[in-house]
Amino acid sequence: MNNMRDNEFTGTSGAATDHRDNNNGSSRTTRGWLISSVIGLVVAAILIFGIRSRLKAETTLRAQTAQTAVPSVSVVLPKLTAPAQEIILPGNIQPFISSPIYARTDGYLQKWYFDIGAHVKAGDLLATIQTPEVDEQLAQARSTLATAEANLELAQITRDRYQSLLAKHAVPQQAVDNAVGTYSANKAIVDADQANVRHYAALVSFEKVYAPFDGVISARNTDIGDLINSGSNTAPRTDLFDMVQARTLRVYVNVPEEYSQGVKVGQTQADLVLAEFPDKRFPGKLVRTADAINATTRTLLVEVDVANPSGTLFSGSYAEVHLKIPAQKSTFLIPVNTLIFRSEKLQVGVVQNGKVTVMDVTPGHDFGNEIEIVAGLNANDQIVLNPPDSLVSGEEIEIVNAALPGDSK
Repeated sequence: MNNMRDNEFTGTSGAATDHRDNNNGSSRTTRGWLISSVIGLVVAAILIFGIRSRLKAETTLRAQTAQTAVPSVSVVLPKLTAPAQEIILPGNIQPFISSPIYARTDGYLQKWYFDIGAHVKAGDLLATIQTPEVDEQLAQARSTLATAEANLELAQITRDRYQSLLAKHAVPQQAVDNAVGTYSANKAIVDADQANVRHYAALVSFEKVYAPFDGVISARNTDIGDLINSGSNTAPRTDLFDMVQARTLRVYVNVPEEYSQGVKVGQTQADLVLAEFPDKRFPGKLVRTADAINATTRTLLVEVDVANPSGTLFSGSYAEVHLKIPAQKSTFLIPVNTLIFRSEKLQVGVVQNGKVTVMDVTPGHDFGNEIEIVAGLNANDQIVLNPPDSLVSGEEIEIVNAALPGDSK
């Protein structure tokens, strides 16, 4: 009986053991499936996240590439030129009258009365010259004239006497004709001797040198005892003094041909600026022009007169002449950093409806930071600043800064 129980117990235990083993195998299978599922989900999540990141990066790259493909530029509007433009030209200040004072007779300088810087009036005695030879020649000429006058007087008496005797038929006609001829010859000699006396008297009067006009002595080129030569022989003439009249000054300016039509006498304003007076302008007046272009320099010579009553300005000074010349026609000024230099022509880029158009322009005067454009632009054109060399017509453009007219920044 015990054996039967034991067998029964043993059989029962084996069945239970087999049942537990089956349960454990199912649990392990379920756990493995769950782990595999989780791993698969993680892998899938990683793959999905990586694909999404790549897609986003690709989308961002495309957007950045598209944005980079459209260049960003600043633009500027052209500005109209002023109705009158000022040009600055060099000029040399000259006195209104400048004259060297020469001697008209030979001799030695006896005395001078004014030195450099002296203000003199017309007729003031500047110097005295000793001319002993001329004095003697004048005395000789006067003596010769006196002899001729005596001979003339005798010839006149003889002529009158013979004419009276002829009326009484006391002398022949031939004798009367000889007396008349002698008188006429002596009269001619007297006239010649009188002219000779006047000549030497004039030379003697040149011993005194007078100022020809009101002015300033700018140079004294001789001294007492110097030999004075009037230039009557091969020796050069002696320049005694240099005189200038500086109450009014002349300034001669060469105006370039391109501005010549705007220069009008009495209308063009002219001012002088000197280095020694940096904060002051001296008004002048354009009084005359040459009315002809110099074929060598292609300039028009003009004269500007400047009042100088107090003598502030010195003749011979260098000055900048500021001329305000009316503009011949309406033109535009643009910054020089808007220009495109190509083999075809000078060009600029103009933005229209988000696209650029490369346009040919005709330049005028160059003012350094700005240049005048005489053809090819309109007042409302938006011009690209600092255009790239690769700029072409039809290219899309993004404006990031609309500058003020004429602003080159």
